[in-house]
Amino acid sequence: MAAMAAAVASSPSPSPASTRLLRGHHPPPSCSAPSLLRLTRSSRRLRLRAAAAAEEADVLPGPGAEGEMAAGGRLEEQPEGPIGGSQVDIGGLAFQGDMGGGGFAGGSGGAGAGGGDGNKMLDRGINTAIVLGASTYALTKLLTVDHDYWHGWTIFEILRYMPEHNWSAYEEALKTNPVLAKMMISGVVYSLGDWIAQCYEGKPIFEFDRARMFRSGLVGFTLHGSLSHYYYHFCEALFPFKDWWVVPAKVVFDQTAWSAIWNSIYFVVLGFLRLESPATISSELKSTFWPMLTAGWKLWPFAHLVTYGLVPVEQRLLWVDCVELIWVTILSTYSNEKSEARNSEDASTSNASNV
Repeated sequence: MAAMAAAVASSPSPSPASTRLLRGHHPPPSCSAPSLLRLTRSSRRLRLRAAAAAEEADVLPGPGAEGEMAAGGRLEEQPEGPIGGSQVDIGGLAFQGDMGGGGFAGGSGGAGAGGGDGNKMLDRGINTAIVLGASTYALTKLLTVDHDYWHGWTIFEILRYMPEHNWSAYEEALKTNPVLAKMMISGVVYSLGDWIAQCYEGKPIFEFDRARMFRSGLVGFTLHGSLSHYYYHFCEALFPFKDWWVVPAKVVFDQTAWSAIWNSIYFVVLGFLRLESPATISSELKSTFWPMLTAGWKLWPFAHLVTYGLVPVEQRLLWVDCVELIWVTILSTYSNEKSEARNSEDASTSNASNV
């Protein structure tokens, strides 16, 4: 008995697996613990790869150094200035690169600038031709007044008699057609006066506004020359006396009634020639009427002491037109400064609205 007990005690104890077999549990035919562990690790690696692929699909390269990434689902921060190439916004995402359209846009901008320079050069050329052509014509008429009698004359004799014979030709024109002669003189003077005014305002000598100069010359030709002709005769009829006070009375009448009428006519007609509305013309006339009238008092009273005291009635407009070269500069500046300021303001407003 003792020997049998020792044999049983020394025999190994049954394993759990054998115990389960004894209890009726049977293992799966093709599944073991190591294979289950490998399957679990493989599925975890697949999920990690899928997550990494999803993150890479939602990341855009930033504009910084290589390897720097922008957070997914957020807009890329744009630099303050263009780094190079062009920028395109597609679907809320900003991309940057060298696009073909950038070169085209630059080319079109350069073409636009070139076109503007070309138009400016063309205007300057036209203005230069007008100035040189008019100057050449006037000098030719003055120098060739005696061309029918030049045979045998020296240059000295031509220059000597030129002023006297030009004056004789002017007096003959006043006898033949006084209104037309005075209209032509006033037209030339008012054109020159506006040109001087534009140069005084800072424009280069050959970059003046041709339309503005033409409007001023047209008013001088059609209105100032003819109206002044009749006005000076009316003034002589209104003050037919020869007393000492007649000249000051004519100056006072000229610088109140006539100046107010003529300044208003000039301002209103120029406004209509600029295609402005009557309301705009009336408003600007009210704001500039008194400054224009008082500005004339700084110049004309002294000039008209000569006009009414020394110059014959038929020659007065020529003397007045010589002084008008200064006055038209002032008058044209008053008449055009508000219109040009308003046009500049409208252009600035239009550009701001387009932006």
